[in-house]
Amino acid sequence: QVQLVESGGGLVQAGGSLRLSCAASGRTLSSYTVAWSRRAPGKEREFVAAISWRAERTYIADSVKGRFTVSRDNAKNTVILQMNSLKPEDTAVYYCAARVGPELSALYDYWGQGTQVTVSS
Repeated sequence: QVQLVESGGGLVQAGGSLRLSCAASGRTLSSYTVAWSRRAPGKEREFVAAISWRAERTYIADSVKGRFTVSRDNAKNTVILQMNSLKPEDTAVYYCAARVGPELSALYDYWGQGTQVTVSS
């Protein structure tokens, strides 16, 4: 099975940018669709982005559209979430998740441990 590790989180001022990475080991990531979700304290999990296994389809949530982009480099077994124009409401723990196959979905089988993103006003 695939193991996922997120990195790149941290503290940033509103309007700033962060680049989150999801690195896979154990299996080649090219067999998996990957999503990014976030969970803020007291709120439900929200999927913010997803990218299919060959990058032929992507999903960006309305709440982050125009500010976040998702990309992947299967040769490096990595998926990137580029976050620009960050707002305090983007503060959350961000998780990457993977599922076998090409379909974008709300159901994922493998999850990373999460990385904290904090946006100060």
